[in-house]
Amino acid sequence: MHRIAVLALDDVVPLDFGIAYQVFALARQIDGSKAYDVAVCGPKRTIRTASFDMQVRHGLDRLVQADTIVIPGSEDPFREVPRAVSLALQSAYDRGTRLASICTGVFTLAASGLLDGRRAATHWRVAEDLARLYPQIKVEPNVLFVDEGSIVTSAGASAGLDMCLHLVRRDYGQSVAANTARLTVAPMRRDGGQAQFIRQELPSSPTSLTSLIEWLRDHLNTAHTVDSLAIHANMSPRTFARRFQEQTGTTPLQWLLNARIDRARELLEESEVSIDQTAFLSGFGSAVTFRSRFRRVVGLTPTEYRRRFSAAN
Repeated sequence: MHRIAVLALDDVVPLDFGIAYQVFALARQIDGSKAYDVAVCGPKRTIRTASFDMQVRHGLDRLVQADTIVIPGSEDPFREVPRAVSLALQSAYDRGTRLASICTGVFTLAASGLLDGRRAATHWRVAEDLARLYPQIKVEPNVLFVDEGSIVTSAGASAGLDMCLHLVRRDYGQSVAANTARLTVAPMRRDGGQAQFIRQELPSSPTSLTSLIEWLRDHLNTAHTVDSLAIHANMSPRTFARRFQEQTGTTPLQWLLNARIDRARELLEESEVSIDQTAFLSGFGSAVTFRSRFRRVVGLTPTEYRRRFSAAN
């Protein structure tokens, strides 16, 4: 079982902490068993928040056992990070432990020197501060999260939820991540490259694209272009593209690619249809195109993905 350590420091943001703990605690594998062993750790037993104190059961020594360490945000991101914490994180990284931060938790990683030369995300309000204090970090101020492989960083609150679900998807596949999203009543997927500012139209709004997006989910195996979708939405292509970006945070074609990749993941995990048939059902023009794009997005070939995440395994 994958072992998660949630690192709680003084002035931890309760919402960030709750997201980090709850997503992994709720996740279940296909057979219903727990996907993660989650432990809360801290440099001392009593951790102070802005409004209350909490008792943690484990010290920094528990980080040695973790496969992933998640660092929630802090109400005071500019506070000095205890040396013992920095040393523990550096040691964990050297052992191959995956590190992840939510919101201002990135400052703890930055103070440990682990983000030097890397891309990183944080809440838009402190992005300039992070870049100023740590110029060796390439700060991405307008994305939900950044996955650098062994280190993953996210923007604030709900972006932390997106990142945690992304990690579940990395560890256990699309089906487990989708079920975890349902348990947390979260969106099925928001890609890390989406903008932090997304204007959500009310479902009753005449400019809302909710019905079109639902229709698209049911017609992924149909060829679509921006022009054809604009006609379906009764808009000009330029207006449609702009409103789609505003309401989803991404372009129509990128949204389609992500949705088709997710459909392919589900088919590879839950069915025995061939790779060629998976390509067709997911809406890719050919098996060659499907294999190329799937590997570029997921990091595995469709065959490798099925071997790792199939429910039959």
